[in-house]
Amino acid sequence: MPQHYPFSAVVGSDDMALALTLSTISPAIGGVLVRGEKGTAKSTMVRALASVLPPIEVISGDRFSTDPAEVRPTSPDGPFAPDAPTETRAVRLVELPVGATEDRVLGSLHLEKALSEGVTEYEPGLLARAHRGILYVDEVNLLHDHLVDLLLDAAAMGRSTVERDGVSVEHAARFVLVGTMNPEEGELRPQLLDRFGLTVEVAAPRDPATRVEVVRRRLAYETDPAAFAERFADDEASLTDRIQAAQKLVEDVDLSDWALLKIAEVCAAFEVDGMRADIVTARAAAAHAAWHGRTAVTREDIRAAARLALPHRRRRNPFDAPGIDEELLDRILGDDEPEPEPPLDTDTDPDTDPDPTDDGDTSPAEDDQGSAGSDVPAPDAADPGPERHSQQEGDHSETASEQQPAGTDEVTVAGAQQPFRPKLFTVGGTGTGESGRRSRAITETGRRIGAARRTGQGGSIHLTETIRAAAPHQLARGRTGGGLAFEAGDLRLAVKEGHESNLILFCVDASGSMAARKRMEQVKTAILSLLMDAYQRRDKVGLITFRADGAELALPPTGSIDIAASRLAELPAGGRTPLAEALLKTADVLRLERVRDPRRRPLLVVITDGRATYGDHALARAHQVAAHLGATGVASLVIDCETGTFRMGLARQLADQLLAEYVPLGEVSATALTEVVKGAA
Repeated sequence: MPQHYPFSAVVGSDDMALALTLSTISPAIGGVLVRGEKGTAKSTMVRALASVLPPIEVISGDRFSTDPAEVRPTSPDGPFAPDAPTETRAVRLVELPVGATEDRVLGSLHLEKALSEGVTEYEPGLLARAHRGILYVDEVNLLHDHLVDLLLDAAAMGRSTVERDGVSVEHAARFVLVGTMNPEEGELRPQLLDRFGLTVEVAAPRDPATRVEVVRRRLAYETDPAAFAERFADDEASLTDRIQAAQKLVEDVDLSDWALLKIAEVCAAFEVDGMRADIVTARAAAAHAAWHGRTAVTREDIRAAARLALPHRRRRNPFDAPGIDEELLDRILGDDEPEPEPPLDTDTDPDTDPDPTDDGDTSPAEDDQGSAGSDVPAPDAADPGPERHSQQEGDHSETASEQQPAGTDEVTVAGAQQPFRPKLFTVGGTGTGESGRRSRAITETGRRIGAARRTGQGGSIHLTETIRAAAPHQLARGRTGGGLAFEAGDLRLAVKEGHESNLILFCVDASGSMAARKRMEQVKTAILSLLMDAYQRRDKVGLITFRADGAELALPPTGSIDIAASRLAELPAGGRTPLAEALLKTADVLRLERVRDPRRRPLLVVITDGRATYGDHALARAHQVAAHLGATGVASLVIDCETGTFRMGLARQLADQLLAEYVPLGEVSATALTEVVKGAA
């Protein structure tokens, strides 16, 4: 069996170590979400956690890890005799793949036995295997939302109930749920984010000496894993003993009225939604007290718990940066706590204590708390950018004083206003992409519209069509009894129609004709609104900008909407309009994405006034490229940014060449019906 990297050997992740430890002491906290850039030892530390947890006792042969001490166990493999044999084993770390199906997670009817033997038998899923252990989901932000919701429900309720395909089973499912993610690949929805008990931000240490120690330890581990593990064996054993002592002590920790009032004051001051924050903070504070051998919650316990339980609950939209004002937290907590009880005598090693709240220098991970590059706040609506021209209130027409002459090299940066709810723009036809909330598609969830042969594992049985497939063969199969004779080839699975996510590729004109402050402000507001909509519908987004003499892929297609918002906020405007070059760049990006992700259908959103001023015969070349791009069948939308009384109508001509839907900028808001953009199915 491969030797895992020791938990106590990981450097620079004190907050993460503390959050994981508290969750193992009190699984009712609700699990841990770890957000951080790539290469920050997120997965390494999670996988190392199981090796320091105290072993558990289970009933021998039970597939559901039933605790022999339970008075009335609910294992489907029961009932068990009072003297049933038991065994002691290590805590399991169960990894859930991003592509797992609902059947794999929950468990389901054992199909082969049901068809061949006529036996209804439940086949346990990953939740059953993870009971009393750790369920780890790497890249949890890429997991389907309904599966994340299912996991969080089981973690909160402590049990899993399966009612499907003729199976009715309930079993215990108490586990520590740990999810890791890179925010650059997309965010979790706020509703799901809130349901993780604790969240930590991790970043690579900036201190050179710390980085040297990380490299030294990693190289030593790769050279001789066994010797490296032996070097930290005493520290690991000490951690195991300390966690076991804290697990026994946590039930005796007193949450006084003073402590509960302070927790309520903190949660109210930070304006978190609902009561989950109060409950999680209280549980985490009790676990922190037990971790330090105390039987009463103190100010430091509340502070440590609030730092882990509140930051992600303060976000109102995906463009808000997670974090917490620690000065405000200290002011709220004050120093009026009752005299704490002396700690119990515990064997602790300061070098292995992952508590970041002790006095002394903070770790590099704490210095970098909340500084991940992808956590970018939304553009400030109160700062519309440099004021270059005067404008009368309520006058939305362009004047000579507002519009920057086309072709000038002067560059400006405008801000955006508060985003609005835009129309829903969808791709026509029926796709087969990843489940989402935009365009119609054949997906794993949705309404049943037909049946198909089973080609892989999982899926929902279409009972009627399965019987219909088997019925004509009963005589040939020698059926003599009252039941049908089935074979594996008779199995039919339901075909369901739902919605998919798409690639929303923005192609934004940032030339001089767009540089009027009011116009660019409106453009950025519209794009920000569409980005918010893309986030809610689980789309990927990309951003191409064009100005001066070329086009730039400012943001390759990604699931991180907040990075797109950041690039948008920094987008300058000025110079000529290389429209043809922009469309050529767009065609290249779309061609590459078809190879990378052929199931995800794109929606091209061109935001321009339709002018083309760079190069010879600029407008004719642009229309020629647009016609070629339109012939590929890509679903397209042209948002016309031209304003004023006298209009040239060039954006509409461009839409005609692209075979695209045409929408004036002022009509992007959701004041009309849903728009379906024509394109290839």
